[in-house]
Amino acid sequence: MKEVLLIKNGELALKGLNRSTFEDMLVKNIRRRLLASVGKFQFTKSQSTIIAEPVDEDIDFEEAVETLKKIFGIAAFSRAAIAEKDFDSIKDVALEYLGDELRGVKTFKVNAKRSDKKFPMTSPEICREIGAHLLRNIKTLSVDVHNPDIIVTVEVRDKNVFIHGNQIKGAGGMPVGSAGRVALLVSGGIDSPVAGWMMAKRGLQLNAIHFAAPPYTSKRAEMKVHDLVSIVAKYSGRVNFAVVNFTEIQETIKEKCPEELFTIIMRRLMMKIAIRIAQRDGCGALVTGESLGQVASQTLGAIACTDAVSDMPVFRPLIGMDKDEIITISRKIGAFETSILPYEDCCTVFTPKHPRTRPTLELIEKAESAVDFSEMIDRAVESTRFMFVD
Repeated sequence: MKEVLLIKNGELALKGLNRSTFEDMLVKNIRRRLLASVGKFQFTKSQSTIIAEPVDEDIDFEEAVETLKKIFGIAAFSRAAIAEKDFDSIKDVALEYLGDELRGVKTFKVNAKRSDKKFPMTSPEICREIGAHLLRNIKTLSVDVHNPDIIVTVEVRDKNVFIHGNQIKGAGGMPVGSAGRVALLVSGGIDSPVAGWMMAKRGLQLNAIHFAAPPYTSKRAEMKVHDLVSIVAKYSGRVNFAVVNFTEIQETIKEKCPEELFTIIMRRLMMKIAIRIAQRDGCGALVTGESLGQVASQTLGAIACTDAVSDMPVFRPLIGMDKDEIITISRKIGAFETSILPYEDCCTVFTPKHPRTRPTLELIEKAESAVDFSEMIDRAVESTRFMFVD
């Protein structure tokens, strides 16, 4: 029995004349991700459905399902069996393909979609006859048309008939790469991986920038961030990961700037470095994991002072979320347990005891201008290490 994957693209149906461009990008992403995880498929687009048919004989469909769950742009999908356009074949395949699953539940209903109007049976007739056939062969089943455990779907199309059970929910959103490229400032905490995941869901390709401060931060702390980026990459695809040595700048801020302004000045200099790296890599915006009021550097005044150095957009997808909401998503994507590992990142090094929560731009710029950071910024950018994370 031949098995395929039927993939529904959801939101892309609203794209009008540009729809095929988005669908082609989604197919490209699916092909690449499936090839990397399970093997080669060939793809056909038909009636708002992408049909993925395996080329390799030893495809692990369970692994394929797990891969598809993490691909943005997919609203829902199904594993389906192919039957010939003959009613006896449809009955036999339905029982054989879904029999074990149906024996494990109590209720079902049959849903028929007949896009080929030349097929001799109507949709209600298909539903009635398939339902009767399954009831005759599986005595523990009963019909529930309102809230069934399984919906058996029969799709009669131009060339084949597809039979499948319940649809599997996809990741939703837009195909990664369809909205451009951004640079994610990623620490070792809970927030920034969630912010990256949310932006990838809207079709943005991710680069990641991490600031390390050896010897104040350890190699383990950097590996923790690498692991977090790898978790996000399971959804976003490959991430270009940059690690910036920030030690010299942090030590200079601590030595020569007012302690209460340390964090704001630090974040402004991070932003300046990130912009240069992002522009070099063709990114159109920065992304941070800031949530309004969560810490002293994320008050309205502090964010305004930080943004004043940026000549590109800064996206903050978590800005209106509380910590519980962020943690819920972190757990959902599998990042939470790694995020809470006790390795310090550079944002927690030299943290002032009493940071200023309502800084003014005039005050910050005066303190920052007392030190010439330009050559230090140049050295940090030039010494940045780059790697790919999958």
